[in-house]
Amino acid sequence: MSLSIRNQIPGTVTSVTAGEAMATVKVRLDGGQELTAAITVDAVEDLGLAEGSAVRALVKSTEVALASARVEGLSIRNQLPGTVRDIATGGAMAAVKVTFDGVELTAAITKDAVTDLGLAAGSAVVALIKATEVALVTV
Repeated sequence: MSLSIRNQIPGTVTSVTAGEAMATVKVRLDGGQELTAAITVDAVEDLGLAEGSAVRALVKSTEVALASARVEGLSIRNQLPGTVRDIATGGAMAAVKVTFDGVELTAAITKDAVTDLGLAAGSAVVALIKATEVALVTV
């Protein structure tokens, strides 16, 4: 199966906390950082997710926000510090490639945001991803 989602990050499930309809799944990424996914309990069961399961976290580039530093007082669970590797800008939007622990993540943000944040290759950034925007696939 081929997917249009560019951000496919390998990792291992470290915990699953199930509620009535939704579950949070914590994933240790291959580089050592932790990512949280909020998925349905049915998806956890269908995928057979448990501690130790090998997965890929899938995140659309339009669901990745960038900040110049960690943000306190925010409900977004996933804050991944990294370094800007490349920026491709168009008339209104930009694709910002961020690396962390050997993994590359792409954020689709506005060209104005790139300017306002003063982003350039080598800039330190934090990728912000809501747990509800992380999908998981078993490998």
